[in-house]
Amino acid sequence: MQGLFFDTDTEVRIVLRVLVMLIGFWTAWRTGRAVAEGWQTYSRVVVYTLLIAAGMQFLHHALFNGNAIDPGLYLLDLVTLLVFSSLGFRLRRTQQMVTSYYWLYQQTSPVSWKTKD
Repeated sequence: MQGLFFDTDTEVRIVLRVLVMLIGFWTAWRTGRAVAEGWQTYSRVVVYTLLIAAGMQFLHHALFNGNAIDPGLYLLDLVTLLVFSSLGFRLRRTQQMVTSYYWLYQQTSPVSWKTKD
């Protein structure tokens, strides 16, 4: 078991990095959907994504001995996570609008709707 983590650490680090990234993406996606579920505004998605990006920065530091505070990497994490959380928010909000107000709106794409004519 010790050889798995200490002798050849590069393969394990790659797997862990991929898992951390997937967990971060999934968390951002679900956060966007949860905010939309509660009929809250998009600004709440941005605030929550800022916090998720800070958590990801901590995981990079704790697991991979990265910099504790690196504005460049934080910004990269933030932008990437914001894409996933925004997409989750817009997909769910579009579904809500065309389902709840079917007499007013029709879906034009997976992330948008328009007023019915």
